[in-house]
Amino acid sequence: MRFSGRMMIGSALALGLAACGSPSEDKSAAGSPAADVAAPAADVAAPAAAPAVADAGGKPAAFAQCAACHAVEPGKHGIGPSLAGVYGTKAGELAGYTFSDKLLASGLTWDDATLDQWLAGPMKMVPGTKMTYAGMADAAKRKELIEYMKTLK
Repeated sequence: MRFSGRMMIGSALALGLAACGSPSEDKSAAGSPAADVAAPAADVAAPAAAPAVADAGGKPAAFAQCAACHAVEPGKHGIGPSLAGVYGTKAGELAGYTFSDKLLASGLTWDDATLDQWLAGPMKMVPGTKMTYAGMADAAKRKELIEYMKTLK
């Protein structure tokens, strides 16, 4: 069977977009995007089975979803801004990236509590944000991501 160029491009786009907005390993029993964003308290309080394995660069396994849109090198922006140096800054303060007006007006500072809430559901936290990621229900994975982001300078 031969694939046309359009089919190959369509397949590549579908795979790339699959990482954005629908966390594959974080689906709740209901499987709806809304359920992914607002995990039941029992799910959040449940202990993680095992910590995610970090790659050789120290990135937690859960960062694979983030890497679809975000780089970790300073000034290297993709669909989303570089995450280098974000921890401790005000939302929208990073030079070289065009943030949504809603995020700029949010007044958020990227600390542990704010990042945890953001990673759980960015569109819920700041309606109108450009980040269309549905959210990560697993609190342990969010914590790993936040600890990793603290190392990005």
